[in-house]
Order: sequence, then C-alpha cells, then structure tokens
Amino acid sequence: MQSANPALSITDRDFNRLRELIHVHTGIALSDHKRALVCSRLAKRLRHLNLSSYAEYYDLLTQTDSEGHELREMINAITTNKTDFFREPHHFEYLSTTVLPALRQAKNRRLRFWSAGASTGEEAYTLAITLQEAFAGVMNEWDIRILATDIDTRVLETAENGVYTLEQLKQVPDALRRRYFLRGTGDNHGRVRVKPVLQKDISFRALNLVDPHWPMHGLFDVIFCRNVMIYFSKTLQQELFERFARCLRPGGYLMLGHAEFIHDLDGIYAPVGHSMYRRREGRSP
Repeated sequence: MQSANPALSITDRDFNRLRELIHVHTGIALSDHKRALVCSRLAKRLRHLNLSSYAEYYDLLTQTDSEGHELREMINAITTNKTDFFREPHHFEYLSTTVLPALRQAKNRRLRFWSAGASTGEEAYTLAITLQEAFAGVMNEWDIRILATDIDTRVLETAENGVYTLEQLKQVPDALRRRYFLRGTGDNHGRVRVKPVLQKDISFRALNLVDPHWPMHGLFDVIFCRNVMIYFSKTLQQELFERFARCLRPGGYLMLGHAEFIHDLDGIYAPVGHSMYRRREGRSP
C-alpha cells in the first residue's frame, strides 16, 4: 500500500519500523488504519529535512540523531492535542461540590494536583479556576500547586504563554472570563491572556509517561489523565494506572476521559462516578 503522494510513498516495512519506534518512545499504539495519519504528519518533517523517503527518515532517527533533536520533533508531530476549557465538566463539578469542600475541612493545607497530558493548557487553567473559586478569599492561606505535563514540548510553550482565542473560551462562563482573562486589543483583538493569578500556581513540564522514572516527589490529591490512555495498549494502561495509584495519596482521585475505564484494579481504585476513581485508603498499589 502506498500513500497518496507518490513522492512521499511509504512501504509496509518503513511504516512498521516507524510505528514500532513511535511505540517504544511514546507508548502510542498505532493501528494499520493510522497509516495515512503517520504519513501526513511526518511528511512535513521529510520536506523540512529535504529527505526523499521514509526509509531515510528512519535511518536519521536511529543512526544519526545522536542528540535526539529529530526524535523530539517526530514526537511533537505525531501526538494528538485536542482539549478545551471545562471539557467533560462533570469532573470539575465533582471537584467543586465534593472533593474540594472535603479538602478544605482537612488539617493539611498542602494540596497537589497533576494534569498529565496537559496539551495546550486549557485543562490546567480550568483546574486553576476551579481552585480559585473553591478557595475564594483564603487561597493565600494554602500551599496549592498544579503540575501540568505533556510529552509534546511545542504545546507546552503555548500552555505557558496562556494566550487563547475568544472562540477557545466559548465553554467558559462570562463571569469567569472577566475574572480570569485579559482581553487583547489592537493586533491582539479577538485573543485573551490568562491572568497571572492562575499562572502562578501552575508548573508546566515536559514528561513522557512511558519513562521508567518520574521526577515528582510527594503525593497528589487529584490526578487528571484524560483522553491519553486511549492511545496506549491495554498492558501499558494497566501499568500506568498502578503507577498513578502510587502517586496518589490514600483517598486521592484519578480523573479519566469519558471513554477510559479501569479494569481489574478493584483493590486499589473505587469508582465514584463516570470516569472518576478514588484510591482506596489503607491499600498499597
């Protein structure tokens, strides 16, 4: 089977080799029907590097890319980044009505949250808004931090900048838009910037979930990893669920995407709602 562009055709062998390389470095399991996606996204890299075949590109990645620069570009090109403010709003409603009120009553004033697969930052900023609203008037009395990670370094730059279009804010209620975003003027008309009050509590970092060691220390109260697991094999999903459990404090929460579920880990997680799980207390993962 060949790609639509004869100048950038890909053989079965080259597709399988690239697919395996992508899987090794990202955990992403690409099926045969993703062939066109791989071709279209990597074709730009071939043109940029003035390469005439995917075989040459594979050789560059595995033989001459000693610093891993092109590997990073390939990962950035191949990853999918789809997110929105207040996406799957029931998670944030559950935080506001159940999780955060309980945490406010606890003696521990150190709270940690992790947005894993943060993409361009909308999820992390939505979480920051939710926290600001829940801790209105007392936020400065708490030690609250949000870690936002992604494998794609390009989208993390967008997230750190915190600049979005008005269209991207369509799910944000008007009152929250006025409270937490600055409207652009002149050349920036139609765009908004996140206010520093949200940015100050978020750290954006590059992180590959398949790395054997994660650099974080301490436990999280809530982890968001939504619409990431769908790209992984069942085996890797199970491994990551167990690793997330080791990063959660007993009683902490894991939020998944609407099509993601935890199976065969009933001793570690208890479901508390659609795509929401609580780490059981007193059980070691």
